[in-house]
Amino acid sequence: MKRSDRPRRWPAYAVAGLFLGYAAGKAAFAAQDRLGFPGGPPVPASEAASYFMDAAAAQWLATASGVVGAAIVLLTVLPPGRRVPRRLMLLVLAVMAAAVGGGAGIMAVDGFVGIGVGWQWYHGVLGIVVIVLFMETIRSYATSTGRRRFVGGRTGP
Repeated sequence: MKRSDRPRRWPAYAVAGLFLGYAAGKAAFAAQDRLGFPGGPPVPASEAASYFMDAAAAQWLATASGVVGAAIVLLTVLPPGRRVPRRLMLLVLAVMAAAVGGGAGIMAVDGFVGIGVGWQWYHGVLGIVVIVLFMETIRSYATSTGRRRFVGGRTGP
């Protein structure tokens, strides 16, 4: 199998699209001063009162995190991202993987097993797809930016 210096870009573009969709949904709820996510389980009003900040502020912060997440994922396949030190980018992607994996994992487990959050089976499928796409984005970045050994006048594996 031939190793390519070019990353597979489509997983990163798909994840960026999902992050932007997340941000748009959170912005829509922020404008309505509501918690939750369009298409997700409803959040009771009594639960909203127990948070440390009002619903709109929480949703705007989540909107910002979605936009920042999309930008970071796009950096894995765009030329400006190649100037970011590899170890730093992999560290950032690992932290993001924990957050994305946690949220998507909860969607998947609740969608298929039911832990009381209210996600349905199709949310569970989406959670699994998000985890797989994000892991493929990381793998593609790590593979395309990995150091190659110079062996006998040619680049080794």
